[in-house]
Amino acid sequence: MNADRPVRFLVLADGHFGPMSSKTANACIRYSPERVVGVWDAAHAGRTAEDVLGFGGGIPVVATLEEGLALGPTAVLVGIAPAGGQLPQPWRDTLAAAARRGLDVWSGLHYFLSDDPLIADAAAEGGATIHDLRRPPADLGVSAGRVRGVDATVILTVGSDCNIGKMTTQLQLRDAMRARGQRVAFAATGQTGILVEGWGIGVDAVVADFIGGAAERLTLEGAEKGDIVLVEGQGSIIHPSYSGVTYGLLHGSLPHAMVLCHQPSRTAIAKQEWVPIPPLADLVRLHEQVAAPLRPAPVIAIALNTFDLSDEDARAAIAAAERETGLPATDPVRYDPAPLIDAITAFHEGRRATATA
Repeated sequence: MNADRPVRFLVLADGHFGPMSSKTANACIRYSPERVVGVWDAAHAGRTAEDVLGFGGGIPVVATLEEGLALGPTAVLVGIAPAGGQLPQPWRDTLAAAARRGLDVWSGLHYFLSDDPLIADAAAEGGATIHDLRRPPADLGVSAGRVRGVDATVILTVGSDCNIGKMTTQLQLRDAMRARGQRVAFAATGQTGILVEGWGIGVDAVVADFIGGAAERLTLEGAEKGDIVLVEGQGSIIHPSYSGVTYGLLHGSLPHAMVLCHQPSRTAIAKQEWVPIPPLADLVRLHEQVAAPLRPAPVIAIALNTFDLSDEDARAAIAAAERETGLPATDPVRYDPAPLIDAITAFHEGRRATATA
């Protein structure tokens, strides 16, 4: 990649562009729209990101690579984060064609594009660079509780399910807290967070023994960057498929406090009715019990994802969450994130006061 040229993404989300189906595309559009020249999705061609997502302004959606190239991209970004992180097979030729034309390729999939001979050879031919955001460092160790020695306050988002807003909540808090003048670091633990923040480790691609070590390393690095470290959560402790990474994050980052994320319209994990989502008050207690043996960490606020509710229903869900848990709650994307920020700030200042007493 030519380091002197700016990154301008043509986002590949063909057949998948939407509020819940193109997580990586959506985060890039929400938090760094200046880097997105267009979205490649034939199903919504002729529309804009705003039309499809409800944000993103006039970023155009195009039907073909040729239409996308006319927008002047320097790179193609794989805009989806599917379960299992595999590359849709029809996209191999698409990405190879883009790389052959000199476009760098960015991907957060478990399927590493640099290991694919077709795409790697095309990139070499076109002078393009492949960025596999999920490829972990090779020198990770196990976690050993080193986070206990940091002065920074560590806040971890946890959730009732996957793809529920743990990363988005932290990014909303990051931006709003920085606007208040607070010294905050965001520790990215997933491919999309890494793309947005520019550093991090995709912990779900780490060998199981070293997930805690990866979380520990990220938290320690974050503590050098901020007085408050917002650690991006993953999975759910009650998810039958992804709880392993959730526990690794919890034990490696050793948070001082947690923010619980939930989507009120969901009733079961991953829409599997055999795993119902417990009431919020029960989830609060469960997370605090899991954290307690290594470091007590209260849940101090509730972040709701109400994108699929009317304004009236969303406000009712927020009020219900506050009644049930006794904690401040809001949807930090739809409404002012101040209730969550105030809870974190009060907790942080309380820690500092106790430490200096």
